[in-house]
Amino acid sequence: MADMVDNEYGAEQIQILEGLEAVRKRPGMYIGSTSEKGLHHLVYEIVDNSVDEALAGFCTEIQVFINRDNSVTVIDDGRGIPIGIQEKAGIPAVEVVFTILHAGGKFGGGGYKVSGGLHGVGASVVNALSTWLEVEIAHEGKLYKQRYERGNVMYPLKEYGITDKRGTKVTFMPDDTIFETTVFNFDTLKTRLRETAFLTKGLKIVLTDLREESPKSKEFHYEGGIKEFVQHINRHKTPSYNEIIYCEGEKNNVLVEVAMQHNDSFNESTYSFVNNITTPEGGTHLTGFRSAITKIFNDYARENKLLKDNEENLSGDDLREGLSAIISIKIGDPQFEGQTKQKLGNSEARFAVEGIVSEQLTYFLEQNPKVAKIIINKAVLAQRARMAARKARDVVRKNNLTEGMALPGKLADCSDKNPENCEIYIVEGDSAGGSAKTARSRATQAILPLRGKILNVEKARLDHILGNAEIKAMITAFGTGIHENFDISKLRYHKIIIMTDADVDGAHIATLLLTFLYRFMPELIRAGHVYLAQPPLFKLERNKKVWYAYDDKQLNQILEEVGRDQNNKIQRYKGLGEMDADQLWDTTMDPEKRVLLQVAIDGETESELDLTFNTLMGDKVEPRREFIEENARYVKNLDV
Repeated sequence: MADMVDNEYGAEQIQILEGLEAVRKRPGMYIGSTSEKGLHHLVYEIVDNSVDEALAGFCTEIQVFINRDNSVTVIDDGRGIPIGIQEKAGIPAVEVVFTILHAGGKFGGGGYKVSGGLHGVGASVVNALSTWLEVEIAHEGKLYKQRYERGNVMYPLKEYGITDKRGTKVTFMPDDTIFETTVFNFDTLKTRLRETAFLTKGLKIVLTDLREESPKSKEFHYEGGIKEFVQHINRHKTPSYNEIIYCEGEKNNVLVEVAMQHNDSFNESTYSFVNNITTPEGGTHLTGFRSAITKIFNDYARENKLLKDNEENLSGDDLREGLSAIISIKIGDPQFEGQTKQKLGNSEARFAVEGIVSEQLTYFLEQNPKVAKIIINKAVLAQRARMAARKARDVVRKNNLTEGMALPGKLADCSDKNPENCEIYIVEGDSAGGSAKTARSRATQAILPLRGKILNVEKARLDHILGNAEIKAMITAFGTGIHENFDISKLRYHKIIIMTDADVDGAHIATLLLTFLYRFMPELIRAGHVYLAQPPLFKLERNKKVWYAYDDKQLNQILEEVGRDQNNKIQRYKGLGEMDADQLWDTTMDPEKRVLLQVAIDGETESELDLTFNTLMGDKVEPRREFIEENARYVKNLDV
């Protein structure tokens, strides 16, 4: 038995964290993390409050500035946060908003009919996690101001001038004692603000970065709203028809907007939102949408003899092949499932979306028979491919059920059967695979060598994909199945590590593998099971001593330490095959020494990620060239 700790444990030892002190002590509970993602979440919280003013009809423009000192300013032309004394608290309402948790105009239903801010953590949390925050309000011809430092009020709300404008201006400096970084990324904010503008028809959002010598600015303003959002998603694809199908209405106090258009790709790109907040895990609104389109398209196909009597109904997957769609609803009291709040649970949302889409889609198809025929014919081709793939899928499913009896022959499996202890290396080429098999720890490390470059799943239908030997080997080895048969509880390895050469070909193979995982098993990435191995780029040898460097910066640091002279032998690795088993273990596979990069999906910007995969791996060359030209300056260690 362990020794008893000689400390009292009574009522006085129980800490009660009051107000904003709780936020500063446990920031991750309120904003998810203190990483770059959490940092940017602060901006979204303040912007979402301004967007709520736009949803209520009082705000037309939001300006966001990244200031020279890396503070952020958000200005809107809404009504301005109320300045009157809040009766219960006995202080101005604006002070309540910024200093008291779970306070605001969104709980009683009086201030806002719908609100995105309620889904978030609020202005008070931003205040608590900032070194300082200043709020300025233009209200009834007068200007008011208050400043806070780490959540504490520095002076009472004061009047300091007159104005002919109205609105709210918030400037805050993130606390560098809390966040891992306090440097804002322009492109990260740009992506989220563009999405917000798409979802709020007519609202103008301007993002300006003042940190460079020449400030850069982006303006987002979409009178077409989510119809323009669909155009944006499809801009690097070829639409199957010119029209964008649009449904809009209100039912059961739920405002519904849906826009969709098919393209020539084989992947579905459907994104759902509640009160302008993304719901990466979907929910009842997405279920209602999918149910409606499956029923209405099948009814139309039967009534118009586009499906023969002996043919089975088109499945939802068939009808959604190549579909880009946005489902955006506004609801007064959204109920979210789980801690992540990423899945909507309101039953009335399903019936509202299903009813409005069913009615208006039926009308659209009757009015546009050519478009209807194009969609049905595309789905019929998808159905044939699905049937051809069924055999391959059944083989994969059977292999998964046998729990290892039909594992790929080239897989060198590990002996430990507890998935939490196990990892699998997906290795490029037989020679590197041979070295990895020799180097590995046989108990916990499995090796699956791949021959050459796998199929680009962005350009292929399911029957071709499941007929590919390398892809079949991976699906069988992982054990989870794919798509609707995916079951993460059957995952055989909790780390899936992509290990390729540190050159252009290796990067291409890694991208092909990530494309496959993103399209067929995205849950593996979301759950944090996918990693990229980082083999060293350089080996430095001097007087029989060896150092490894993973980039130029690290090589220079080593050279500074050991000295730069003619006895240094520096080898630039071109591939894993240049290392013997001991070197591969020491540098890339030993859990005590190796460097792994975890692959992650940011649900808040998934539409942009989807677009990036399509740009890099799709059919069109021009968008890929533009992407390369735009991002070439960020590339390091490119082998020419």
